[in-house]
Amino acid sequence: MKKIIHFSDVHIGYEGMYERFRAVINHLAMIKQPAGNYVVLITGDIVDEASDQSYDLAKECLDKLTGHKYHVLIVPGNHDYGSGNCADKKWVTKFKKCFFGDQNISYPKLDIIDEMAFIGLDSMAKELGTVDRLLANGELGTVQLKKLDDILNTKKRKDCQKTIIYLHHHPMDPIPLHELKDAKKLAAILSKYVRKDDKKKGIDAVLFGHLHLGKKSNGWCDIQRVYDAGATTMKDGSPGFHRVIDLDLPPVYDYDADCHGEYASVTRLPLLKTFLELLGSRK
Repeated sequence: MKKIIHFSDVHIGYEGMYERFRAVINHLAMIKQPAGNYVVLITGDIVDEASDQSYDLAKECLDKLTGHKYHVLIVPGNHDYGSGNCADKKWVTKFKKCFFGDQNISYPKLDIIDEMAFIGLDSMAKELGTVDRLLANGELGTVQLKKLDDILNTKKRKDCQKTIIYLHHHPMDPIPLHELKDAKKLAAILSKYVRKDDKKKGIDAVLFGHLHLGKKSNGWCDIQRVYDAGATTMKDGSPGFHRVIDLDLPPVYDYDADCHGEYASVTRLPLLKTFLELLGSRK
């Protein structure tokens, strides 16, 4: 069964982030081989601001990963559709064309790889209205949530050995103006699929990004692995994990591959460090 390498919040286009992500990819290619044993999963904010130039740079990086034979899965974040605080509908189609090669793909996006069901959600789906687009919230919407429930209940999904849900926005412990608005509705659906006697029924991991904190919230909805990846490129000194997840083993065996290389010594700003430590104490 493949292992998962969880990236998030790369922010290509922000000063230095393209170079940092290229360095991460180079280190990853050296230390995690054979690449066919891994799925690289990126939970949004691939670019810092939606533009043709930033999309092209990000696509170049993702092509480099696939060129190394890694299987790559992505979902959009709030920065991928605009500036972060202001999204624009025109980038939805452009994002799909650039990164999937198909403007008609829809979410939830189901990929089955080696009996692992990966279900990607677009947490910007209902954040493109006139008012919504002004904030950094996330919202899945009723239609997408219904489709998620339908997918989870299919024999095709239940026949998989493992199920992974991935999205951009935090589904719990929200910070004002950044929360997933329909987090409770998502939790209600996921709670229906808790592992009990049927080992093929449950959800094994929920992976996300957005707040750059790198926190673990294991146990949410009785799910063993609930992970925020932080910011892969350590934007503005944020924590940046490259978490390797082996679903054949208990969560205690998951670890940070630390592919930063020369960027591993990045020093956090004192105020940011204090803020993050305060939030971390709430776990």
